[in-house]
Amino acid sequence: MSDPVAKGTRLFVPALSGLYSGLHNFAETVLRVIAGAALVTHGLGKIGDPFGSAGMVESLGFYPGAFWSLMLSLTEFVGGIFIAIGFLTRPASLAATFVLLVTVWFHWITAGQGYSGAEKSILWAAIFFFFAIRGGNSHSVDAKIGRAF
Repeated sequence: MSDPVAKGTRLFVPALSGLYSGLHNFAETVLRVIAGAALVTHGLGKIGDPFGSAGMVESLGFYPGAFWSLMLSLTEFVGGIFIAIGFLTRPASLAATFVLLVTVWFHWITAGQGYSGAEKSILWAAIFFFFAIRGGNSHSVDAKIGRAF
């Protein structure tokens, strides 16, 4: 892991360098755990009826609806757990990014709500994209088992 302060950047308060370095992984872990837990919470209602969103996903053009409804349920619930604990972080985060980009499309284009309707989905997609690229960091199951995508 590289130094969190970009090379060549001079801090206005140099004494904060140690604080930033010391909390870098912790802050990233907090974001990953909260994002994963939020995804689990969102998927909690879907996992009880994993085929219940079939009509909704078909209305968005995803056929067969039963398959994509199940994938949506698993991505949100199981994928959220995986992201929170940092297990298979990159593939779970990539799947979550895809789901969130579909919701951006839905709110912005299909529902005609524009940016204001899609804003939360854009932010969540960016968070999950970050973890799809970055991985789980040293405070993750991936790191503990010494394997990651």
